[in-house]
Amino acid sequence: MSRTRILRLASSLRASLALSLAIAPWHTALAADSCAAASNSPAAKTSQLMLDALIASNGVPGMGAAVWRDGEVVWTGCSGLRDIAAKLPVERDTVFRLASVSKPLAITAAAKLAEQGRLDLDAPVSGMLPWLRNDWQPISVRQLSAHISGMPHYQLGDRNAGQHHYATGRDAVGIFSERKLLSVPGTTYRYSSWGYTLIGAVIEARSGQHYLDYLAEHITPGLAIQADTDGLGKNVSRLYKIGDGAPRPAPPNDFSYTWPGGGMAGTPEALARFGGRLLQGRIVSPKTWQAMLQPTLYANGLPVRERDYGLGLGWRIGKDEDGAGIAHHAGTTDGARSALVLWPQQGLAASVLSNAQWVSAIDKTAMVLAAPHRPRPQGLVARACPLGATRYRGNLGERRFEGEIGFRLVDGRCIGQLSAANSLGSYFDAAEAWPNRKLQLIALDRDGQLSRAALVAPTGLYDLRAAAAGGWSARFSDELRLELQL
Repeated sequence: MSRTRILRLASSLRASLALSLAIAPWHTALAADSCAAASNSPAAKTSQLMLDALIASNGVPGMGAAVWRDGEVVWTGCSGLRDIAAKLPVERDTVFRLASVSKPLAITAAAKLAEQGRLDLDAPVSGMLPWLRNDWQPISVRQLSAHISGMPHYQLGDRNAGQHHYATGRDAVGIFSERKLLSVPGTTYRYSSWGYTLIGAVIEARSGQHYLDYLAEHITPGLAIQADTDGLGKNVSRLYKIGDGAPRPAPPNDFSYTWPGGGMAGTPEALARFGGRLLQGRIVSPKTWQAMLQPTLYANGLPVRERDYGLGLGWRIGKDEDGAGIAHHAGTTDGARSALVLWPQQGLAASVLSNAQWVSAIDKTAMVLAAPHRPRPQGLVARACPLGATRYRGNLGERRFEGEIGFRLVDGRCIGQLSAANSLGSYFDAAEAWPNRKLQLIALDRDGQLSRAALVAPTGLYDLRAAAAGGWSARFSDELRLELQL
């Protein structure tokens, strides 16, 4: 079937979905039974409980997640619907749009070619693409991967790029090849997905294969990872927007213009397995993998940083709440919010995917979902479930709040519900949707304690821990921390 035919079919499908949604109101669906309901693992049950609570809070139609540990997937979670009109649940093999989590796939392909001596990551890309004729200063794949090449990102005029099909990376590069660089290469961080489209063209030139063929043969063989099909195909989730409250079908889009930067799709398990294969040295050698995690440097020798992470070869590198090293990437676009987090020293990978774009702390959400499958952190403060508590107070940065709270034990797990009619709740009003208007606490251990818990909010899951001086605390960012007292 031609891509034009696919786009027309997608348009027809979305019109049908829009009609169905207009006729019948949408309600948050219960979790599918096909993923984790049969598991006897306490960790799997805890992760599934958090995923279900999250989807009830964020208004996203469907989500999936997976955790890979020591050579196998130890949990796959499904919640909500992959198709609202047909009332089809998210299942283990549901394919989601990866958005910018496509970038780690692309840079791994470039690293593999470099490992084979077929690509110099620090050589000017112009020397590898003789058809690229412009006045750009020399830029390298390494600079492109860390967003310090000066390449522009998408512009308003690029909105129609997704209405055309680009057969090759060279074709897609033609969209922006005559634009000016925004800064001198190696001097300034400027996020650019077009930079990854250029990396894809380099991969095609140095491998002699189409980008998608090289990826399937050398980077993701046997994994359910493919080019984005715009919500069409067997097991593929439909794609939604929730910015106007209720979910609506996302507009059609052909991602061939940015396969390397945001145009791939896959199942949560496949994405977690990709991360696991990297950790095992099964895609690139352990030496190459370690090199990918080394900080990229500006021309002045300083490491590249953005927000609370550094930049390696395409990977965001940092530390989690317990000081363990992590490599991660997140993605967002119409019909998707995604994340992949790896713990290289702990042999663990976690993925989380959704079929709608939403304001979220998605990397933190992936880490909290994976928490029950990791060793219990040392130094946790023992704190019994406060079953008699009825009020809470605290602050989030400069916001001060107080409200009602209640706790109960469910299967030995402490669960709390906080009223959101205060300045804490107003912080989350920026979310695209918040159907249940609730904030929840779900203990990560089934021991009747509240030493650590997931704070479930419409923007994601946050790691809340008992503080030695009393109360509980959660880090939202380097600049923003939640402090909670009863």
